[in-house]
Amino acid sequence: MTLWEHPAEMGAASRLDSFKALNFRTVLTVSWLILVRFLGVTATVPAECPDQNPELQPWNPGHDQDHHVHIGQGRMLLLTSSATFHSIDISEGGKLVIKDHDEPIVLRTRHILIDNGGELHAGSALCPFQGNFSIVLYGRADEGVQPDPYYGLKYLGVGKGGTLELHGQKKLSWTFLNKTLHPGGMEEGGYFFERSWGHRGVIVHVIDPKSGTVIHSDRFDTYRSKKESERLVQYLNAVPDGRILSVAVNDEGSRNLDDMARKAMTKLGSKHFLHLGFRHPWSFLTVKGNPSSSVEDHIEYHGHRGSAAARVFKLFKTEHGEYFNVSSSSEWVQDVEWTEWFDHDKVSPTKGGEKISDLRVAYPGKICNRPIDIQATTMDGVNLSVEVVYKRGQDYRFACYHQGQACQSYRVRFLCGKPVRPKLTVTIDTNVNSTILNLEDDVRSWKPGDTLVVASTDYSMYQAEEFQVLPCKTCTANQVKVAGKPLYLHIGEEMDGVDMRAEVGLLSRNIVVMGEMEDKCYPYSKHICNFFDFDTFGGHIKIKDVVGYNSLGHCFFTEDGPEERNTFDHCLGLLVKSGTLLPSDRDSKMCKTITEDSYPGYIPKPRQDCNAVSTFWMANPNNNLINCAAAGSEETGFWFIFHHVPTGPSVGMYSPGYSEHIPLGKFYNNRAHSNYRAGMIIDNGVKTTEASAKDKRPFLSIISARYSPHQDADPLKPREPAIIKHFTAYKNQDHGAWLRGGDVWLDSCQFADNGIGLTLASGGTFPYDDGSKQEIKNSLFVGESGNVGTEMMDNRIWGPGGLDHSGRTLPIGQNFPIRGIQFYDGPINIQNCTFRKFAALEGRHTSALAFRLNNAWQSCPHNNVTNIAFEDVPITSRVFFGEPGPWFNQLDMDGDKTSVFHDVDGSVSEYPGSYLTKDDNWLVRHPDCINVPDWRGAICSGRYAQMYIQAYKTSNLRMKIIKNDFPTHPLYLEGALTRSTHYQQYQPVITLQKGYTIHWDQTAPAELAIWLINFNKGDWIRVGLCYPRGTTFSILSDVHNRLLKQTSKTGTFVRTLQMDKVEQSYPGRSHYYWDEDSGLLFLKLKAQNEREKFAFCSVKGCERIKIKALIPKNAGVSDCTATAYPRFAERAVVDVPLPRKLLGAQLKTKDHFLEVKMESSKQHFFHLRNDFAYIEVDGKKYPSSEDGIQVVVIDGSQGHVVSHMSFRNSILQGIPWQLFNYVAAVPDNSIVLMVSKGRYITRGHGPECWKSLGPTKVSN
Repeated sequence: MTLWEHPAEMGAASRLDSFKALNFRTVLTVSWLILVRFLGVTATVPAECPDQNPELQPWNPGHDQDHHVHIGQGRMLLLTSSATFHSIDISEGGKLVIKDHDEPIVLRTRHILIDNGGELHAGSALCPFQGNFSIVLYGRADEGVQPDPYYGLKYLGVGKGGTLELHGQKKLSWTFLNKTLHPGGMEEGGYFFERSWGHRGVIVHVIDPKSGTVIHSDRFDTYRSKKESERLVQYLNAVPDGRILSVAVNDEGSRNLDDMARKAMTKLGSKHFLHLGFRHPWSFLTVKGNPSSSVEDHIEYHGHRGSAAARVFKLFKTEHGEYFNVSSSSEWVQDVEWTEWFDHDKVSPTKGGEKISDLRVAYPGKICNRPIDIQATTMDGVNLSVEVVYKRGQDYRFACYHQGQACQSYRVRFLCGKPVRPKLTVTIDTNVNSTILNLEDDVRSWKPGDTLVVASTDYSMYQAEEFQVLPCKTCTANQVKVAGKPLYLHIGEEMDGVDMRAEVGLLSRNIVVMGEMEDKCYPYSKHICNFFDFDTFGGHIKIKDVVGYNSLGHCFFTEDGPEERNTFDHCLGLLVKSGTLLPSDRDSKMCKTITEDSYPGYIPKPRQDCNAVSTFWMANPNNNLINCAAAGSEETGFWFIFHHVPTGPSVGMYSPGYSEHIPLGKFYNNRAHSNYRAGMIIDNGVKTTEASAKDKRPFLSIISARYSPHQDADPLKPREPAIIKHFTAYKNQDHGAWLRGGDVWLDSCQFADNGIGLTLASGGTFPYDDGSKQEIKNSLFVGESGNVGTEMMDNRIWGPGGLDHSGRTLPIGQNFPIRGIQFYDGPINIQNCTFRKFAALEGRHTSALAFRLNNAWQSCPHNNVTNIAFEDVPITSRVFFGEPGPWFNQLDMDGDKTSVFHDVDGSVSEYPGSYLTKDDNWLVRHPDCINVPDWRGAICSGRYAQMYIQAYKTSNLRMKIIKNDFPTHPLYLEGALTRSTHYQQYQPVITLQKGYTIHWDQTAPAELAIWLINFNKGDWIRVGLCYPRGTTFSILSDVHNRLLKQTSKTGTFVRTLQMDKVEQSYPGRSHYYWDEDSGLLFLKLKAQNEREKFAFCSVKGCERIKIKALIPKNAGVSDCTATAYPRFAERAVVDVPLPRKLLGAQLKTKDHFLEVKMESSKQHFFHLRNDFAYIEVDGKKYPSSEDGIQVVVIDGSQGHVVSHMSFRNSILQGIPWQLFNYVAAVPDNSIVLMVSKGRYITRGHGPECWKSLGPTKVSN
């Protein structure tokens, strides 16, 4: 195998300090861990097998761990047997060739160095090595041996002028499973038959003993008719001797079973069929003509008391000498299910235990009389012991104990049995203790004895399973037989449109480079166990068809930052575990215990500093990943990380910031699944300075960084988007992908069964690359697919899910809010995407579109969606804005309160051009906004932007902002930054062309700046800021270019004594009005410059107004609400009318919104009275003509008005039989709308009647 395609471009080598805990299976897949230091490495291809060179001298040196071997001065040696040395140095024309013969050769040494004309050969490109050759690198890090300053301790190193040729057998490295593997493997070969209700009687299967195939089967309903008994006898008599018979009863088969049939079965070898009774389970296997071969099982029917089963099986041998197993099961099955958890607070110890009958009264219809099992926990989930005290009759009792004492408060649930049901199963397993794998590619290069790994297709990477290949005469070119049965479900097909096929990798290689593993990890002050599967430096390296498995530390790893233009093609990595070498390798425990490289006083924060082990760790974006699979890591599949400056031997190879701006290489057709943190991440950097008093974190800890790709890595040149195409992410516990940019664009991707499918991020305060956007288009999101995973006894995240609420593995917890796309920062564009199978459950807020939880940062009003399709997504689960509770906490952070996005074509809300916002954000609402209670949101219209308010020299002020047309609905903001900073930033989304006032919970800040964000030229707002009396001001405007870090003053504000003059402005001069009576400083903020489409700021920079206030000492709280309103309140006006709702053929889904408006108004002007009321349904009005109640009834499933009626006050004052009859006739699941007009008078039973429909309060 040629190790690299461009040797002249090869860069620096890795430092592989230790292989100590390397699993043996790991090394089988890592035959290419070769360290190359200098330019000029050659890769010659001999024209013949290298071990056939007649000039070679046979060499059988034996074993001596103290022997330092030097091969030089033209010596040419042929190693013919295993050997052990201290070290090997090949140089000065020396050559070592490995003999290719049947005897395995193992070369043990601490290190091998090949340089200066030295050569090491095992096979060639034209003559692959056919035997088995292993290089085993031994030694411990605590032996006091000084490492090589470049290569480290244990290495196979190639220096300048060195040649290394390792060419093993050519085998397919990995492929995909093409048929699903089920736990136990019963569906992977042979025959499977299962029936329940509706298939009553005696069921017979006739089986060919030569092949194990079913020749014929039939059912005889001997419950219904005696003729069926006669037909059964005729059928059995017609079966030739030597055939295998499987006979069993399903449901009931004895009622009309005559003596002839009973005797016929007895003749075949049955001992129990003569006595078959009502609903008795019975199974029977025999070879006709050989009664002694029979196996049989029979049991009486237990009624509704529980399950009963009669099971038989027998092993047979085919004419080819292969075994198959026939099994039959006749059963009555009692399915069971757990009830919900019931809170049992402040329980008083009761003699004899708690009565279930008491709980059944408290929770009617939810608990069975005689539970099969009982579980109890503390209120915070700690398991408690439960004892059944008494269970005779109906007086079933139990007692709960915690640490030997009776429980006081606890949660309890009960395992209840369902009514029994019949079940008949017949299976023929043609692969006894073996499994046939159906694969995508030709796998004839895989031979008996080879070891394979089948990747997990569930959340846990530990469901990857190893199998050994067996001989198989009947297998096709894309099949192999392997020993054993799978323990887990491994998907081998598309599920709901997403390719979830498990990867199948070859672990056996005949040339292996491995580290010798100790019996156990030993204590050592620097590194415990560490290993990188593949570590590359420099550039232009091609890594193809490589399998990395069970590695400690990053699997495919680029280390220093300058590694560019490398290509990883068709590489597979799985079961990637934490290691100790780098902070990014370490898990939480390692992060806290390995602190030698930190500065004294360092307090580790594992989720920030460490916890980043990845299958593909890319220290430079400019690398190509094509057709690769990251099939299970403790943290992440693909992680693009940034080195602000190069590290290690590569120091000084690029200027600071280069890697953060270099465009992404080709990222195409990759997949990631079974990872914990994410399938893919573009974000963060590594610390490139040593630990110090200023920053105590260790060198190469995880830090913050931002990615903004530009041409030639120059931020002053045009942006060049990072394109991610045909990426698949499924069964990742937290994220399918977390991508922060810059221009990061996804196309034709698939996300399924992730906790959160996709988060696109830019910056929490400002986008790092203003004018860029994050985008996904032409992609598919599946919330909960048909891949339900495997239920395990210790699986604490198995629970209900999907549209049918059936059991499945869950990503994080039963109440975790699964989301397809999560809005965060912005601007984000979502276009032409399909969302499938997102359905909320009680207590779990699943939704296709949602927002980042506990978000303190900005929410861009230009986040938008277009051409969105929903399939098997209830309209109630399309969007969710959040509510206080688990995972959402109090939902009181600034970003939580300001969430918004633009529904460009109405494909989400059915209102084209509308904006969807949180229902209580009155800064963006107007009177015509439509509430959507299931979303906790509202559908609005308007022109929106953002106002960033920076308060200097303070960070702990709470800001209150009020829109003047809704003065009773203020918005409180805490600020986006931590309280330890020297300033604070508040980032509300606001409606343009409106007036606002701003107040504080302490004295107003003496210095602040207001940034106009997402304002187009001419856009304006009017702001009144609260200050103490006696304050004087200095106010100016400027433009700040954040990229060039340049600021230019554009004008000043002068005081006016006339409020109207605030509206007037001139170039370089504007006015402010200081209303000292109310304490409000009024300004009109108007954008003066054009803005590019996705930019937050204008083409000239960010327009700002900066205020310096001289505030009197000991001034109080700057909250002017009481003096501002109602004086400055404004009438609520709809500036941008709400768009018309899509109707009929314009709607893409069956379920749709029903727009309902109701109004009841009482208006008096002196002696004039103008009361009115109406109900409007999808544009059709039902007005109230008289004082009383108007009722409209709507079909709850179709949305059509089925009836409407008015009830005058005169009817409501007595016993309103007309009202009672009307209410009684309302169909179940109807929507009932009621509105009153005028003075609503009831003296009879009217209120009670209305309450029967659901209202909790009916006023007179």
